Amino acid sequence: MKKRWRLISIAAVCALAVLAGCANNGAGGNTAGDGGNATPTAGESGSGALGKIKERGKLLVGVKYDTKLFGLKDPASGYVEGFDIDISKAIAKHIFGDENALELKEVTSKTRIPMLNNGEIDMIVATMTITEERKKEVDFSDVYFQAGQSLLVKKGSPITGIENLTSDSTVLGSKGSTSVKNIRDKVNGIKVLEFDNYQDAFNALKAGQGDALTTDDAILYGMSAQDPNYEVVGKPFTDEPYGIAVQKGNSDIVQAINDTLKELHDSGEYDKIYEKWIGKKPSE
Repeated sequence: MKKRWRLISIAAVCALAVLAGCANNGAGGNTAGDGGNATPTAGESGSGALGKIKERGKLLVGVKYDTKLFGLKDPASGYVEGFDIDISKAIAKHIFGDENALELKEVTSKTRIPMLNNGEIDMIVATMTITEERKKEVDFSDVYFQAGQSLLVKKGSPITGIENLTSDSTVLGSKGSTSVKNIRDKVNGIKVLEFDNYQDAFNALKAGQGDALTTDDAILYGMSAQDPNYEVVGKPFTDEPYGIAVQKGNSDIVQAINDTLKELHDSGEYDKIYEKWIGKKPSE
């Protein structure tokens, strides 16, 4: 009889231990980083894409090295500077508390989406216009810069705007950019020469290989600042909202970027960055 009660007592203790273990597992099931369903947010560890970035300890950002005002590498110092770089630093600071927890990688209009989707970079901060077609390949943040397409010509050129372009005109652009598609759509039969990057296109313009160079006005203003023999002409003829791109489904990273942009706007820091590089305050 004593033996029977001993067996019953042991079984009861085991049952209680199992129940306690189940309760503990349930209590931790929704904490970030334990495989639960919580969405990782900036400042918290997480098991999603943002959590992996935090585990790595730095942010990998694709930026342009050839675009004055937005991302331009100084060949002497090796530093890359510009509007996009300062935005990238702000995102790194939001995620890690350190704007230097950042590695910049060069992209062009042609290479940026492939580099993002094969995992070489975490995000693209590279004068990238948000389009419905691109939304099929990547996810975008909120708009972080508003631009418009225009033309750059040599001073004294008879071209004063898009209305002067004809099928006999030759326009220079960058491979993979929306600018090339736009100019073809707007000027029937126009000749377009495409280059790997904007600096090559600008050099071609200076060498007389085309009548005008087309891209977003903010980028063109950077080129005219490099060489005052060239000027931006005409009114912008497209709407070019820039977004920061991440791999599709990485909603936790998009949220961290959007939170950063909101903080920059709320604090007034965005206006300071804008004025620093563009030379004026952003339009309301």
